[in-house]
Amino acid sequence: MVTAGPWLDGLTEAQRAAVVHPATPLLVLAGPGSGKTRVITRRIAHLVAQGAAPWSILALTFTNKAAGEMKERVHAMLEAELAGARGLQVSTFHSFCATLLRRYGSSPAAAASDGTPLAPGFSIFDTDDARDAAKRAIAAAGFDTKNWPPALVLSRISDAKNKLLDAAAYAAEAGDFTSRSLAKIYRAYEAELA
Repeated sequence: MVTAGPWLDGLTEAQRAAVVHPATPLLVLAGPGSGKTRVITRRIAHLVAQGAAPWSILALTFTNKAAGEMKERVHAMLEAELAGARGLQVSTFHSFCATLLRRYGSSPAAAASDGTPLAPGFSIFDTDDARDAAKRAIAAAGFDTKNWPPALVLSRISDAKNKLLDAAAYAAEAGDFTSRSLAKIYRAYEAELA
């Protein structure tokens, strides 16, 4: 195990331990501003310096800003020491998953529960897109956003989806007026997404 080197300069003992951790998965949990990005970038550089193929390393983060910063730091370290890191994957969780869906989503193995493959030109809705679709669905179902706020509708639809209920299954279970009304909106929302 390496206990010295440029990857370890200026790190705490716990950070050093994370950087030189054996080449197995590692989860780094710490608060904001504690040096997580520094530890992860140095760990990547250390792994590549130890012979790991850059294409075999996947670093995921939550924000585009953090992913960009991580890429810059890793490439700066590796260009100086190892002439770059071809194939290194540094991305946000969302971007990485979207890449997987675009690459493999139309294969039979990735088909929806009803056997329908993912359409090649699919799009991913952000919060604003979902809210706008909910507004259109509320209107299409004959309701008003004053009585059915889009945020509430999206929350209820999310709850149903977490229970693996599509609009038809939700409608079949809807007993009271409110649930039946939401079922109509849910159907219209699914139509908006199609």
